Parts: sequence; C-alpha cells; structure tokens
Amino acid sequence: MNPETSPLGAPAVRREGREKVTGVARYAAEQTPPGCAYAWPVPATVASGRINAVHTEEALALPGVLAVLTHDNAPRVEKPDDAILAVLQNDQVPHRGWYVALAVADTIEGARAAAAAVRVTYESAPHDVLLTADHPGLFTPDEATGDTEADRHRGDFGAAFASAPVQVDVTYTTPALHNHPMEPHASTARWDDGHLTVHDSSQGSTPVRDALAALFALDPNQVTVISEHVGGGFGSKGTPRPQVVLAAMASRHTGRPVKLSLPRKHLASVVGHRAPTIQRVRLGADAGGALTAVGHDAITQTSKVKEFVETAALVSRVMYATPNSSTTHRLTALDVPSPSWMRGPGEASGMYALESAIDELAVATGLDPIALRLRNEPSTEPDTGLPFSSRHLTECLADGARRFGWHERDPRPGIRREGALLLGTGVAAATYPALASPSSASAHAAADGTYRIQVNATDIGTGARTVLAQIAADVLGARLDAVHVDIGNSDLPKAPLAGGSSGTASWGWAVHKACTALTGRLGEHRGALPSEGVTVSVGTEQETQAESPFARHAFGAHFAEVQVDTVTGEVRVRRLLGVYAAGRILNSRTARSQFIGSMVMGLGMALTEGSTMDETFGDYTESDLAAYHVPAHADVPRIEAYWVDEEDVHINPMGSKGIGEIGIVGTPAAIGNAVHHATGVRFRDLPLTPDRILSGLAPR
Repeated sequence: MNPETSPLGAPAVRREGREKVTGVARYAAEQTPPGCAYAWPVPATVASGRINAVHTEEALALPGVLAVLTHDNAPRVEKPDDAILAVLQNDQVPHRGWYVALAVADTIEGARAAAAAVRVTYESAPHDVLLTADHPGLFTPDEATGDTEADRHRGDFGAAFASAPVQVDVTYTTPALHNHPMEPHASTARWDDGHLTVHDSSQGSTPVRDALAALFALDPNQVTVISEHVGGGFGSKGTPRPQVVLAAMASRHTGRPVKLSLPRKHLASVVGHRAPTIQRVRLGADAGGALTAVGHDAITQTSKVKEFVETAALVSRVMYATPNSSTTHRLTALDVPSPSWMRGPGEASGMYALESAIDELAVATGLDPIALRLRNEPSTEPDTGLPFSSRHLTECLADGARRFGWHERDPRPGIRREGALLLGTGVAAATYPALASPSSASAHAAADGTYRIQVNATDIGTGARTVLAQIAADVLGARLDAVHVDIGNSDLPKAPLAGGSSGTASWGWAVHKACTALTGRLGEHRGALPSEGVTVSVGTEQETQAESPFARHAFGAHFAEVQVDTVTGEVRVRRLLGVYAAGRILNSRTARSQFIGSMVMGLGMALTEGSTMDETFGDYTESDLAAYHVPAHADVPRIEAYWVDEEDVHINPMGSKGIGEIGIVGTPAAIGNAVHHATGVRFRDLPLTPDRILSGLAPR
C-alpha cells in the first residue's frame, strides 16, 4: 500500500478494548462450565524434606468436598521436560510453597476450607536459601541461554585491565523480583470423551497444549487450550505452570470440570521470579575514556527442581567496543522456588550493572556520560564481529538529550537543591535482542470481500489482535475493518508464545507470508470467488531458523530526573524520558503504551520492588501487593516515550523489532545514575529504598 495510507504505523484503536472495559471479555477464571467444581492447593510448610503423611479425613468430611488429591492418589503423569509440572507425583519437598495436596469441592469456599483442614506431617531436612558471592555450591552452567556460552573471553582482559590508566571495579546487587500480573494464574479444565479442554491464563496456548499432551500421554489433537484474553504475565505465564496440570488432574479424578485460580500469596513460590544477582563489573579505559577492557561477572541462583540462568552478563557482549573482554555466569542450586523469566530477563539485571558502571567511568574520566558512550560506540557487535542489522543508539542518545534538556545541566553532583530536596539527572543506554521464532498462519478471502486471519498468537494486553490485522490489511491492500483475526486457541495454526519481545515479529512474519501468498492466489483468480472462498496456510520455519549474517538488536536511551528527600530518604522520579530504535513501529498508539508501561516497571525495579528471603523459614516474605510494592501512576508525574525512524530490511518483512522489554532494561540505571548526580553518593544495591538512602547520606 501507499506508505501514506498504509495501516501500519497508524494509531489503530485496540480491537478488544470495548469488550475489556465492559466486562464482555472473559478470562480463564471466568469460564464456568455446567457442573464446574473448584480447587484450592495446599503448599508445603517446610523448605526441604519429604512428606511423612497427608491426613485428609477432616477435609473430606466437610460439606460439598469432592476429593483431596495427594501424591498417594493423584493421577500419574509422564515425566515432564519442565520438572515444576511434576506435581503430586512423589513425597519430596524441594522448597517451601511446593504443592503437596489439592482440595476439590462444589464451591470455592468449600475448596478453601477443605485445603485448610488438610494436615501434612514432614520429615524436614536442613535448607540453604541464601545467595552469596562465595557460595561453595557455585558452578558454571553449560549454557547461559539457548546455545549461548555461559563464559566468553576475548583478547587478554586481565592484562588490559591491570594496565589501564583508568579503572572501575564495582559490584552491584539486585534482589529477587516477582511478576505479580493483575490476572491470577488460573485454569479451567474439563474432559469430554478423552479430549481435554483447558482455558488457561498463559502467554502461549500451543506450548501448554504440547506439555499437557505429553504429561497425559495424549495426541496433541486430543488437547485444546484456550487463552483468548490474558491479564498480564511479564514472563510468569510464559511456560505452563502447576495450576494447569492440577486442574486437569482434578477434572480427570472427579469426572467434572474443575476451576483453579491461584491465590496471590502463592505466586512467589510457584510461578517463577527474577533471580537475585551479584554482579561485578570491571572497566578499564585510557585517559580519553576509550574502553580497553570490559569484565562482567554475574552470580545468581536456581532451584534444585530445574536449572535457570539469569543471563545478566550477556549485555556486555553487545554494547561497547573494546579489544578485551571477559563475561561469565556462575550459578548455585538452592532450596528456593524455581526462578524463571521476568520481563527483560538477563538484560534488565545486566544493563543496570553495566550502565551504572559506565556512569562511574564517566565520573572517573571527567567525561559527559553521553560523550563517553558515543566514544565507545562499536562498528560491529563486539563479541561476534557481525555487522548490526541496524543500530541507531547514537540517534536515540542525541534526540533524548535534546528533548530532555540534558546539556543544560550542571554536571557536578549534589549541587541542585530545593530545601530538603536534592535534585539530579541521569542517563543510561539500553539494548534487547530482536528475536523471531517459527510460526504458522492462515489467510482466508471470503466471497463477500472480507478476510480472516488465523494464528495462535496470544494477546497479553499488548494489542496483538490489532497489530496483526494491520499487518494483514497492509499486505492485502484491504480496509482494516475488513480483516478479522482469530487468536488464542491451540486448535488454530501453531504459533510460539508471547515472550522475549518476539511475539509480533514471529506471528506477524507468518501473517505477512500468508497474506502475500493469498494475494498471489487472488491475482491469478478470474471471476467471482467461490462461495467457500480461498484459503492459504503457511509456516516460517525455514525463514526464522536460517542463520543470520547480522547481529539483530533494538536499542534505546533513557533519561531520568529525580528528587531525593534528605529528611525521609524518599526518592521521587520527576521525569522519565525514553527514545528507542526498534525497527518499524507498527502501531503508534499501542507502542507508546508498551514503552511507557515497561519504563514504569523499570522504575519499580529501581525504587520499590524487591522480595526478601526469610532464611529461617525459607520463603519470600513479600507475598501480596501490600508488601510487594508495585509503582503506580502517581510515582512518575511526567513520562515520555519517543522513537527514531528506523528502516531495517534484515529483520523480518515488516521491519519491526520487539518493543515490550527494551523500555525496562535501561530505566533502573538511569534512575540510579540520577540519584548519584543528586546526592554525590553511589548506591549499588537495588531497590533504592529510604533506609538505604538515609544510610548512604549519613555523615561518616
């Protein structure tokens, strides 16, 4: 289509918006089939050990109670690829909060009362739940992620750092963080003549279907998973979680549909979290600020159930030019819940440490922080030598500095003051990989001139339906309202989950290919379309799995202005501004919302969010939104998101990159750097809570 009239880039209104605000849109917990029963799980109360006995007599005697599933009577399942799904299969307790029983009743109140009446006795074992830099169990994982090495060394980092005229050697820590989506993790399951149908709160119903089929020894065609509307996930719904298996088990055991919605206080233990990190960053530079050595060593934890690596050091392989680098990951398995993806996994933690250290190097060299970054801009990806498909970080920094008024600031720390308030500004860069996975899609042209696109994408609140319709309309040369999109059902053409900022790139690529093929078919057709219309089905496995000769990343620049109250220690963010280079922006309305939302999540990481491990009891103490402090609108009075026009022909047919996570990864460092500029004190442990600020400001 003519670029001036193309629906791509237009601020199209979210298609399901009215349904959501009027309550017509139904989520997994709102599905209530006839005869539906309700389940409530029983979490373990020890951090390590085994179950001696589960006493269910009192629970079963309560009115309306249908069953109590334990490891003694729960349906047996096949060994899963993901060990967190092996629930109620044995007497082992790998961490506090692991589910040891499930009560099922006619009502949710009855199920909850039955769960409270279950008595479990344990043989407790000593537990180890604290991550330390010198933990004796530290090891090198085989991989950081996918096929990426845990350790990478280039040049002679040790010698280069030792001889560098300017050195920064600092350690940063980030706590465990929990996703806490607004919608709880919920599943409603029913069996009909051997066919399992599940409504699940998930970021991808195809992976859930495949996991359930494997667990219950079914053909995938015997399982349907529906995730039509999902109220946020941020990674915690990126893979199947225990509630979907428990609901299917309970339905099979009772012969009735069963609904299970996890209580929020359970989420910290069973649906994943961002693992805490201890990161040492060493930067060596010459007197002019040119980096000669970059070292980034990340220490983190996993559970004894499964291995997961928070890949914090990967960002240092991408960001800055240097002839010598060393990036490592060390892991220890503790008696803790299994960590998993949380929005911007690896990059969010890693960019905080790297970009804070870069700011410290700017102070050490006397350079402006933006000038220092520009001085070390690479021509190719440092660790691989691959050319970037596109990299417009310099434009992001320049445009952001202009919009923010960066160059008008006094660079001296601790100078600006309004009474008891110290004021400061900070900047940080950001990167996130531009990913795509194989997907399938079908495009149908109806005789009445309308089109129907089918792809098992998942809309987790980002506007996937709307953007996919825009992609289709652009290729077909059709009006946007003539294109209908079906998503969120595993019976649709197979597609990957919504995660890694790769959803639109993956699904959109398949939709683009299907619509292109359909356009070709229609161009060959003569006369009126048949009553059944014309359908084309395609897949993108060949395209997406081909090795690329380019390094593909999105980039961004973040700016923050803060005030620090010297009396209370409270940090308030006055302004946040982000500028992004993320390929072609497909919908300016939904994109701006994504950027702003992720920037607010980065603010939470910097100032308010953190989960504390109780060493004695072996669990996280912040188990609800009263204790786990998520930022609200009032926490940032002014927030702005912009982007540079970026044409990248090496990414996908749309030229788009993921935008869901690039907004979070630079924000914490920008805020932390602004706090240093305000106070003259460097705080290296997140979150920057009042107690830490007051301790740092106290006279020494």
